[in-house]
Amino acid sequence: MTISLRTALTLAAPLALALGATPMIAQAPAIPGQPDKARVTAGTYTADPNHSLVGWTVNHLGFNDYLGLFGNVSGTLVLDPANPAAAKVSVTIPVKSVLTASAGLNGHLLRPGAEGKKPDFFGPAPADATFVSTAVTPGADGTSASIAGNLTLNGVTKPVTIAAKFVGAGKNMMSGKTTVGFGGTATIKRSDFGVNGALPVVSDDVQLNITIAFEKSA
Repeated sequence: MTISLRTALTLAAPLALALGATPMIAQAPAIPGQPDKARVTAGTYTADPNHSLVGWTVNHLGFNDYLGLFGNVSGTLVLDPANPAAAKVSVTIPVKSVLTASAGLNGHLLRPGAEGKKPDFFGPAPADATFVSTAVTPGADGTSASIAGNLTLNGVTKPVTIAAKFVGAGKNMMSGKTTVGFGGTATIKRSDFGVNGALPVVSDDVQLNITIAFEKSA
């Protein structure tokens, strides 16, 4: 029986793929951060502003939710995995970094008030917002916590509680630093902080979605 070259190549292709699959998988780089709390070490950590964000969501006119971001979040975390309730976190959110998908809306959020009135939202030179924890209550699962603290925004300070979740820990292959990351959610009423523009057709409730990578200080 004679086998054509085309048939031989067709039959050989699956075998070549099978033989080559193992080396290809073995060469894949390992993910440096893993959801393993045993990797977390005690110490003082500093937020990586390039990879730390606070997202916000409001409802627009009852039709849909609209999203935006605050970037360049900075701050510190003092953490001991043997005593998570003693953790302390302090972060600073530069309100002037507010960003949406609309250049016009970005300008509106930061423009001064008309004819000497208060701005609709933040104004052209807003002070940084800050969050300073006052109590940490670890969750029963060992990877979550309720973080109570004081949020200062638009010159007003109010208590806010963040539902936090451990994401991963390990050595950052880019910076070489031991890193731990968390996500968090909270809901605030913007009217509590004097941010009253477009109420009530743009919702008073603002959902916050927080993602922060903390790098261990040397």
